[in-house]
Amino acid sequence: MLFSRKSAGTVPDTDDGEKDGCHEQERHPNRHTNGLVSLLTVEDGVVYKPEAQEHTRWYQRLLDVGVEENGIKPVPVEKRTNTQYNNLFTVFFTGLLCILPLPTGMLATTVFQLSLRDASLTILFFSAFCTAAPAFMGCGGYKTGLRQMIQARYSWGLYIVTIILVLNAATVTGFSIVAAIVSGQTIATINPGNVSVTVGIVIVILASFVLSLLGYRVLHIWERWQWLPNLVVLTITVGVGGKHLVHQQEVPPATASQVLSYGGLMAGYFITFGGTASDFSIYHDPKAPLRKVFTYIYLGIFTPSVPLLILGAAMGGSVSVVAGWEEAYESYGTGGILAVMLQPVGGFGKFVLVILALSVIGNIGISMYPVALNLQMLVPAFTKVPRFIFTLAVTALMIPLSIAASRAWEESLENFLAVIGYWAGFFDAVMIEEAVVFRRLNWESYDHSIWNVGRKLPSGIAALVASLLSLGLVIPGINEVWFVGPFAKTTGDIGFELAFFGTALFYLPLRWLEIKWRGHL
Repeated sequence: MLFSRKSAGTVPDTDDGEKDGCHEQERHPNRHTNGLVSLLTVEDGVVYKPEAQEHTRWYQRLLDVGVEENGIKPVPVEKRTNTQYNNLFTVFFTGLLCILPLPTGMLATTVFQLSLRDASLTILFFSAFCTAAPAFMGCGGYKTGLRQMIQARYSWGLYIVTIILVLNAATVTGFSIVAAIVSGQTIATINPGNVSVTVGIVIVILASFVLSLLGYRVLHIWERWQWLPNLVVLTITVGVGGKHLVHQQEVPPATASQVLSYGGLMAGYFITFGGTASDFSIYHDPKAPLRKVFTYIYLGIFTPSVPLLILGAAMGGSVSVVAGWEEAYESYGTGGILAVMLQPVGGFGKFVLVILALSVIGNIGISMYPVALNLQMLVPAFTKVPRFIFTLAVTALMIPLSIAASRAWEESLENFLAVIGYWAGFFDAVMIEEAVVFRRLNWESYDHSIWNVGRKLPSGIAALVASLLSLGLVIPGINEVWFVGPFAKTTGDIGFELAFFGTALFYLPLRWLEIKWRGHL
């Protein structure tokens, strides 16, 4: 390793004036300015502390009903007391045990023309590999008390990380849009011709808004139990209509190009959780072993995704073979196939469709939550704006975007999943290498007193340059409708692999030089 555990944890020396600024909040907890000055002033190194005496009456009422008070401020160790580590499993397990993975699985057989066997093996292998990155990154939340994108400042810097914030917010919002579209399609099939996909989208987004508004604690409570009805209705759907899934389209054996191209989509599906995973663990007690929390997060993402992605692939392989399925798919997408599968049970099938449509509420809820946090990080003054304001803004943005994307949803999904894997490869590689190589898993080196102090955080130049150099490798490996690189013509899409391993390779010497130049982490 490049640095000893002792040096990784060393906090840069500061003069007395700087220390005074960093600890002003601790010395004068009741002193604050009013009006616009209060809104625009964010103390250096301020951490989360309940400040009920500063709240207006209406805001305090929101807090009383369970709305989370803290936004992006670091959570000190004395506030990290949650020992229910298994809810790190349920928050992801429930969020993904829904109909969202189905359309992504369907792309394997409808677009990439893989057989069900080849699609299943590709899903299994890439899922097992790509889930490890977000599971590891999620461990940083309970160890540091920092939101995921606040941790990113300790490698990407206070200012350059803004690029990552925008990309991450767009990615998570994109997943929410896909979930809302599939839900809207499913609701529309309940009463075709009378209920539109647009109405379904609005219903599910507004329901998810309420869940996301309440925040961390309520999200964990909801996700602890919603998996049960989701599992029941998914089981019923497969039990009733699964007999048709044995009828699969005839396709040639898969080529390496097909496997790698669809594997790139799998990477886009899984590794992007690295941008949000820590947001759900920052209140957990840091004393738990790393392997325990890693396992909970890993299984929470992997366990529901793989079977549902494979189910989606099976549904896609039957679309062109089973009578009536192709027409249903063209009219209502994944929701149309679910409706046809449930036709034999009549009115009860419509009830099941309702529950299936609402199954994505947990998923959209855990997506809107970190997006609101990302927006809060964009401008320093936003730190003092209540989180729920940003949740409301995200909701207002998602509704028209979801409606627009639903008009060409399959193309939107394919392009979206392909592109996000590239930037997430850059990001995850930097974050993992920073924690393992340069900080040697010394989580105390993520010093709370500098979380919003640009001159003491890394510049971010090493991370940015490493990503840009890696981009030079990624472009030749891209295989998309709008561009096919020279490497990809032979290998298929290897953009994600080149992004991840290329960035890791370039970041190592660049970050070492940055540390030598500045004299500290």
